Parts: sequence; structure tokens; C-alpha cells
Amino acid sequence: MSQVIIIKRKHLYLTAAALLVILSGLLFMNRGKIIPTLAEPTAERTIHMVVGEFTSKTKDGKTIEAYRFDPGTIVVQKGEPIKLIIYGVNGDSHPFLIEGLNLSGEIKKGKEAVVNFTANQKGTYRIICMAHADISHGGPMIGYIVVE
Repeated sequence: MSQVIIIKRKHLYLTAAALLVILSGLLFMNRGKIIPTLAEPTAERTIHMVVGEFTSKTKDGKTIEAYRFDPGTIVVQKGEPIKLIIYGVNGDSHPFLIEGLNLSGEIKKGKEAVVNFTANQKGTYRIICMAHADISHGGPMIGYIVVE
């Protein structure tokens, strides 16, 4: 003996309406996770770097030194507003430029240099200290900004 279940159109409509209400409730409860991706861009992200120095002596007593940015590489997102703060720990002056972003500035010992930018193209951009451009001047002092 087989049973036959009869589903009326009215029951299908009620089931669809109930599912819609449940789905709407779930979306409403999770709106905090969903809406930020649709909202306006968030405030700028602050990234800190420092200028450091390595000093050593060779076997013949000659002092050698190398300057660097720390961290040497930072990663940002395309279109993300960035506030880059570079603190001068070693060296009196580090005039720098950021290739591809048309930015420049100077980092002085005991001071912060602040650079605001938004990279609109993916790629790798070099931060180059003009005072330490090669090995004969304690360099190359280069950092990298990777835009994903």
C-alpha cells in the first residue's frame, strides 16, 4: 500500500515565505561582517619603520657599516590609505624617495618622518635613501613596499 502526499500551492508559498524570513534574519544578525565590505573605505592604516645601522670591524681593524630600513618590506593593499612613519635611530640625515609613488622626504636622527599615500597600482616600490645609495656610502639602504 503506497501513500500519496498532496502538497498544495498555498503550502509551497508559506514554506518559501518562512525560508525568506529565516534568511533575512540570518543576514540581519551577520550584518556587521557583511556591511564593512560594502561601506566606505576604512581609515588609514599606520605602519612604523625605523632607520638602523650595523657596524662591524674587519680583520685589519677597518670599521664598516651598513644602514637599513626595518622592517625591510611592508605589504599593503591596492587602494588602502597608508600613513608611513619612519623613525631615525642611526645616522644624522636620510633623504629618501619612494620610486613609482613620486614621494620623497628626509628622516633625521631622533625624529619621525611621516608619509601619507594610497598606492593605486599593484607592484613593488623601492624606498631608497639617497645618502646611502651604494656600498661605499654604507648602503644600499633600500626598503620595499609591496602593493597587492
